[in-house]
Amino acid sequence: MCGSPNESLVDPALGATQKFTEDCAVCCRPNLLRVTVDADGDVLVTAEFDE
Repeated sequence: MCGSPNESLVDPALGATQKFTEDCAVCCRPNLLRVTVDADGDVLVTAEFDE
């Protein structure tokens, strides 16, 4: 597993709960990202490898 940090852009206009896949910038493996934006605009992102 790579585990390298990656940067992703989050668009709050797409909703408070989002799920999408982005390739790792280092190893190109797909990462499943789950994004939650709360009422204060704080963002929580979790990531896992997408098989």
